[in-house]
Amino acid sequence: MKSLLLLTASGPLLILTSHESLHDPKLLEELRHKGIGKFVAFEVPVSLARQRYGGHFQAVESGLHETDDLRVLDFNGQRVFQLFRFDELGAPILQEQL
Repeated sequence: MKSLLLLTASGPLLILTSHESLHDPKLLEELRHKGIGKFVAFEVPVSLARQRYGGHFQAVESGLHETDDLRVLDFNGQRVFQLFRFDELGAPILQEQL
């Protein structure tokens, strides 16, 4: 499982996914299907996201399975930015799908 902070045109999203890589074509297709084709992403350590979100993380994680392998953990950008420092995140990944 991966936890990813996506900076999109409509704002930040923190997602959980069962995909092993952000470069997985199926994950990119799911994001594109949701209208997210261009973004900057940062990997968030799953243990850190679990710690910061507590019960909410567990509730979202329990709904993550093979037929629904992308879940939004948080879409409140202000909260996401308050909960995580940049030095806690992975290197930025730029993605642009035309």
